[in-house]
Amino acid sequence: MFIIALILFVAGMLLTGLAFNVAGLEALVFAGGIILVSLALAIPVHFAQRR
Repeated sequence: MFIIALILFVAGMLLTGLAFNVAGLEALVFAGGIILVSLALAIPVHFAQRR
């Protein structure tokens, strides 16, 4: 799970940074990056073992 979360986090950061270079779809690419970063942070929290 850690590898998946790490890949999503890095991809989200790349999309967020790339959004400023995409003409016409800036908001969509930026929102996609934010969503990927949110998912990457939610995965470890959701699957953490509770004691």
